[in-house]
Amino acid sequence: MSSNATFTLPSGARAYRLRTARGEFAVVDSPVAGGIEAKGTVLMLPGFTGSKEDFTQLHEPLGARGYRTVAVDGRGQYESDGPEHDEAGYAQTELARDVLAQVAALGTTRVHLVGHSLGGQIARAAVLLDHAPFASLTLMSSGPARISVSQQQRVKLLRDALDTMTMAEVWAVIQTMEPPEEVGGPAVGPGDPQRLRSRWLGTRPAQLLATGRQLCTEPDRVAELAAVPLPFHVLSGAYDATWPVPLLDEMAVRLDARRTVIAGAEHSPNTDRPLPTARALADFWDGVLTRPRTPRTDP
Repeated sequence: MSSNATFTLPSGARAYRLRTARGEFAVVDSPVAGGIEAKGTVLMLPGFTGSKEDFTQLHEPLGARGYRTVAVDGRGQYESDGPEHDEAGYAQTELARDVLAQVAALGTTRVHLVGHSLGGQIARAAVLLDHAPFASLTLMSSGPARISVSQQQRVKLLRDALDTMTMAEVWAVIQTMEPPEEVGGPAVGPGDPQRLRSRWLGTRPAQLLATGRQLCTEPDRVAELAAVPLPFHVLSGAYDATWPVPLLDEMAVRLDARRTVIAGAEHSPNTDRPLPTARALADFWDGVLTRPRTPRTDP
């Protein structure tokens, strides 16, 4: 696959297609550092207009803490196949079932699940379908329900553009308006502008249309999630225009979750400040086995 040619892989990592019962998915799979005791496996889901490369700077520091990390392109994202025009193929339940299939294909259980932005809402849906394969859930810059009004307006602009323009034409317009930045999530991952353009062109329009609609209409499912017997972690930057930080604070309380705010980061702590983000993630996972959680049943 082309990841080796377009993005620099972390040391020791492999880029390949993970074969699952629901098709193949492009992944970057990074091992535990040599001489370090293995503690667990992590599956990381990217945000809207993002890809597995958004987690590039987390692999090595997490490997040094004993965690194998697997970042995945979801269905129709960048290097993973998906229908070009059939939005039904990107229904949230379908994407959630893909996540369960990915975990099964990794051949390990009790996986720590991390979802960034849109990926957090897909991760939540997967956990609500079946929490058994997971050891914990981290929602990174991913809120309780639909995105902010300003971000809904940006998604609408994108959807309107995709109705009449090609992906290449939309990308050209984006470049004249502002630096590359995701709607509802950071699009600035490792790579130069040409590589980011290649990632954009690899994403299926139907995926953007369907998941953009989901971001604008997602209901509040926090009470459902709080009833699941998993440890939760709500991590964000100190500022977020997609889901305001006080909203994320409140969600963490409702989930009885660990709460981490990464100073100096915005909607993408994974790319804004990767080392403090990796440290916060590993600290949470290290404590999971010693901090059993009783699910909440109150509304």
